[in-house]
Amino acid sequence: MLAGKAVVVVVPAFDEEEHVARVIETMPGFVDRIIVVDDGSGDATSARARSARGHTPVRVLRHAKRSGVGAAIVTGYREALAITSQDHDVIAVMAGDGQMHPDDLEAVVSPIARGRADYVKGDRFGIDGVRSAMGWPRWIGGQVFSRLTSIAVGHPITDSQCGFTALSRHAASRMDLDGLWRGFGYPNDLLGQVAARRLRISEVPVRPVYATEKSKLRLRHLPPIFYLIVRAAVRRRRPPPVTRVDDVRDGDLQARNAVSSS
Repeated sequence: MLAGKAVVVVVPAFDEEEHVARVIETMPGFVDRIIVVDDGSGDATSARARSARGHTPVRVLRHAKRSGVGAAIVTGYREALAITSQDHDVIAVMAGDGQMHPDDLEAVVSPIARGRADYVKGDRFGIDGVRSAMGWPRWIGGQVFSRLTSIAVGHPITDSQCGFTALSRHAASRMDLDGLWRGFGYPNDLLGQVAARRLRISEVPVRPVYATEKSKLRLRHLPPIFYLIVRAAVRRRRPPPVTRVDDVRDGDLQARNAVSSS
């Protein structure tokens, strides 16, 4: 726990047999539960997650077929909602590829645990050397998407595409989880939902970790991201749908994804 609040970390993973165990084994000690969501991997991702020798309890959920990183995170959010109870319990996301530094997790979750924010995003762009580490195409794309997303949601966002995030249980219970974008672009879509509900958004510096893992972002993912930025702008001008916690727990997303657990 941190500041008396439970901390649950959702780890979406697709073909991450080389990295997912390290993510689990380096998780900070204040984390109460890890939820690994294997998005229909064709390798040993689930087995490696189950056999990891970390100190935090792990539950592995598996989609029968690949449904997208956004869908994997939604599955994790639903499970986290079912095992937490306080408004400022924290549901964080750390990808299974090991690109998120575990030493930064406390800074990401603390604003929520201490009641100062509802949604926290990591900001990679303030770190020295990040431009060369990311590579020019990824860096330029991140800058463009961040500026457009800021305009769309009406809030300054430095790094819209960073997936290192934390959400309060209260905020998660108000999201339209069934409506969240299932693939790449989910950070923009979730930001749009958070902004539409006038929830508090914060950013903290985080270090990107680039080693042997490979980015799964492709050119075909760019048009949907632009669409989601436009949708975020539209959502901000319309009243959001009412979502109850019971709906969040009993929705049919897991059934559609044929989720298995262990």
